Amino acid sequence: MDDKELFEKAEEYIGKKVTLEGWVKNHRKQKEFGFISFSDGTFFTPIQVVYEKELKDFDEIQKIRVGSSIRVVGKVVESPKEGQAFEIQAEEVTLLGDCPEDYPIQPKKHSREFLREQAYLRPRTNLFQAVFRIRSKAAYAIHQYFQDRDYVYFHAPLITAADAEGAGEMFKVTTLDLNNVPKDKEKNVDYSKDFFGSQASLTVSGQLQAETFALAYKKTYTFGPTFRAENSNTKTHANEFWMIEPEISFCDLNQDMDIMEDMLKYVVDYVLKNCKEELKFLNDFVEEGLIDKLEKLVQSKAIRITHHDAIKYLIESGKKFEFEPKYGEDLAREHEKYLTEEKFNAPVFVYNWPKDIKAFYMRLNDDKETVAAVDLLVPGSGELMGGSQREERLEVLNARMDELKMSKEDLWWYLKLREYGGCVHSGFGMGFERLIMYLTGIENIRDVIPYPRTPGNCEF
Repeated sequence: MDDKELFEKAEEYIGKKVTLEGWVKNHRKQKEFGFISFSDGTFFTPIQVVYEKELKDFDEIQKIRVGSSIRVVGKVVESPKEGQAFEIQAEEVTLLGDCPEDYPIQPKKHSREFLREQAYLRPRTNLFQAVFRIRSKAAYAIHQYFQDRDYVYFHAPLITAADAEGAGEMFKVTTLDLNNVPKDKEKNVDYSKDFFGSQASLTVSGQLQAETFALAYKKTYTFGPTFRAENSNTKTHANEFWMIEPEISFCDLNQDMDIMEDMLKYVVDYVLKNCKEELKFLNDFVEEGLIDKLEKLVQSKAIRITHHDAIKYLIESGKKFEFEPKYGEDLAREHEKYLTEEKFNAPVFVYNWPKDIKAFYMRLNDDKETVAAVDLLVPGSGELMGGSQREERLEVLNARMDELKMSKEDLWWYLKLREYGGCVHSGFGMGFERLIMYLTGIENIRDVIPYPRTPGNCEF
């Protein structure tokens, strides 16, 4: 049986014999008896196994080391230890897989930097047991939210010729011999000789392709890996990360904000209800007040302000910011913190952003200076999601791409889509790891991805 079933039905199993298989987290040995802290990974809290000298293999059991896999056969009994409902009175303890003395994950405090070097073992620690269980549950909640509302799950291509953000920070995909790269008459790389017959890259976003499905199914979403060739070593950037990107037809910016808020609250509430043990641990050892922060978000109502008004509030606050707030410019983390935690004490939608700092596909507003874009800022994290109403007017989209000197050759199909029954449509994107950092209180993105890909690091 699984640990999870035993914890959930403990009262029914008191006095009964059970068989469990899992790994030793700790082993305290006494002359006449011993205690094994044991887990099979299905439940956060480990089970205590008590064995006594009367067992025929007592001496062999005492040799079992931390990290070993074992099978335990024993009786479930009420535990005398406060805060522990039951323990296993062992009748048999069988070593299944031995572990050496130099096993890296010993029952002591390890730094997160050390555990990154042992990434293949860190899921066995309490911290990462909690983090990656929450990641799993949050992923399920995201799918459940959209599936229950009849969105079509769209698998966006990972190899693409389209730079959705227009930033050029893309990993190139090629089978060309890098020691003998073919060149054309102008001495440029001859991509006609490459595998796809043209230049290809790993995707930075599935949004553009998702829009084609939204104009067929009305509601669609992507949830998959994306890639940015950005040489950044901050705590919040990785070169491979997962994105959730819904696209909805017949949906304007205000309706888009409704969906963003509703989805976020749904996922947070799901994690609160289904990861209680993990959140309690993180609340106690990682971020004090984490549970209160999440519960408050679920119960809150997001404020909606324009980018112009956001800058106005910042300037009028009288606060001294490291980065001076300016009209027409982006918000810094300290600005987001002020708006969410001091000015409004609530999540804040900032919409109608200056067009010069936003992507080409966002709908141009009537003032010709701003676009129908929005960021959702949350207390304790800052920007968590970003979206926009998409530009459905072909002539405006063409003009915008000309203004940005963007090539239309690779995006001919995206432009053509506007000719065939186009409509008002909107969408948003949320970095999954950014969400997991918010849900867990973990500050470094490297600690919410199983095997992080960052500049100079592609291990495991």
